[in-house]
This record gives sequence, C-alpha cells and structure tokens, in this order.
Amino acid sequence: MSPDGDEQQATPETKPELEMDTERESEATVGYCNPPGGTRFKKGVSGNPKGRPKGSLNVATVFMKTLRERVVINENGQRKTVTKLEAALKQLVNKSASGDIRALRQLIELARDAEAKQNASAVQNPVTNELDQEVMEGIIERFREEEKEEEKNQEPHETNDADDQRG
Repeated sequence: MSPDGDEQQATPETKPELEMDTERESEATVGYCNPPGGTRFKKGVSGNPKGRPKGSLNVATVFMKTLRERVVINENGQRKTVTKLEAALKQLVNKSASGDIRALRQLIELARDAEAKQNASAVQNPVTNELDQEVMEGIIERFREEEKEEEKNQEPHETNDADDQRG
C-alpha cells in the first residue's frame, strides 16, 4: 500500500525483477551436491531401472559350479566319473610325476596352500577349549557314578532271583 492508501499494482517494470530473483536463486542452488533440478532422480524412480537381472551369477559362483561338474575319464582302462576339479588335479599330478617342472611347482604351491589352510582352520577352531573339556569330564564322571549305582542296585536283584529259583 502507498501512503495515500492506494494499492500498488505490479507494473511491467517490477515483474521482470521478480523473475530474475527466482532465476538467481535456482542458479545459486546448483553446484556441489546440488545438481540441476531437471537431472535429479525423481522420487520413487530407481537410478538404475533395469538393474542387475535376477538370477545372474558372479564369476566365483560360475567357477565353483563348473569345477563341480562331473566328467567321464579313462583310468587304467576303466571309465570313471569324477568332478572336473579331481580330473584337473589328476592331470597336474601326472604331469609333475612325468617331470614337467612347471606342473611340479604348481603342485607344490597348491599343496602348501592346502596344508596352510588346514592348519589355520585347526588352530582357529579348536575342538574344545579348557572350559568345554572340564564340562565334558564332569558329565562323564556323572555317567560313571550312575553306572556304579545301577550296578549296585542290580546285584541284590540277581541274588534274589537266584534264591527264588533254589527254594
């Protein structure tokens, strides 16, 4: 309102100033971590609409599945069905036995890795620790005591049966 009490109406001169202010504000919001509004993800719409197809396998899964497949081999004139992993290891052992140095090195490395993994799993997961051992010994002792009591209870019954048969 003006001092005269008249309402001031938007004139063509003031309207463009308002539009310029909103443009400046939208430009100021564009920058680091603030992409332009038109390129932002819409709410409820995925950024990767097709995504990874269901049922697609990764390399490790396909590799393990392939190694577990069964194949037929001839060994000593007889046909045998073994996994591909077993067949490959047999070939590696046969080549190393025939003097192939590269095959021998690979075989030694595989054997060391397998032995190290086996030893590491045995050390990390001991079958029983001290507390478990004490508990198991206590249980065994209770069983032994119960067996002794049962034996004592059974002996008089046996003599009574023998007395009944005699007399």
